[in-house]
Amino acid sequence: MARAAIMASDRLWQTIRDEAQRAAAADPMFGKAVAGAILAHEDFAAALADLIGRRLGSSATEREHFAAFSSEAYRSQPNLIETAGHDLQAITRRDPAIAGLLPPLLHFKGYVALQAFRVSHWLWRRDHRDAALLFQNEASNVLQVSIHPTAAIGSAVYLDHATGIVIGANVVIGDEATILQNVSIGRRGELPARSPRIGRGVYVGGGATILGDINIGDFAKIGADTVVTSDVPAGCTAVGNPARLTNCPEPASAA
Repeated sequence: MARAAIMASDRLWQTIRDEAQRAAAADPMFGKAVAGAILAHEDFAAALADLIGRRLGSSATEREHFAAFSSEAYRSQPNLIETAGHDLQAITRRDPAIAGLLPPLLHFKGYVALQAFRVSHWLWRRDHRDAALLFQNEASNVLQVSIHPTAAIGSAVYLDHATGIVIGANVVIGDEATILQNVSIGRRGELPARSPRIGRGVYVGGGATILGDINIGDFAKIGADTVVTSDVPAGCTAVGNPARLTNCPEPASAA
């Protein structure tokens, strides 16, 4: 399994390099930036660590520190790179305006913010909590995406537009979720305070709010500006404030 993951990462990296070489040849002015961001690196892990450092750090020293933490995470836990590849490929599958891997890698701040979160989560689990919170704080300040390091986020997740996204402590988000701008997901005031659990393939529209000890079932859809404070069954669409259910599969509708 590990060997297959490494081979997949290598193929992904070769595809990215091929795109970068074509882009550099087509636009000499852009070529210098592409060379520094992509072609100067040996593998996807090195390029991604450098990208996180560039986006989060406001000085050369900060950039080096963020990149070093990221590199250490990728060396210690190689599946982080496998997941980063799945996240990147998910963008090309779900965004009809994107034709390749290079543009979202270089220019989509939601992608960088998600990978910075994954490093912060790795740091938190190893009790480097100050460093983990630093990643969260800088991603919030610079990229306008705040994800607490204790959240758990699956693979092939797409943060689309990625401005004003807040994902609180202990939130769980499944594979293949899509989350648009100005979304808040977190706890309510109840005690004990628990966070939402969001299933596989869930779509969360812009401006939605999901709060409390609730479950959002697999492949549910949360409409724009919807406020959700109770469970949404799998396959249902929730709309409005307060949320009401529509377009549910037959068993959920009958219930």
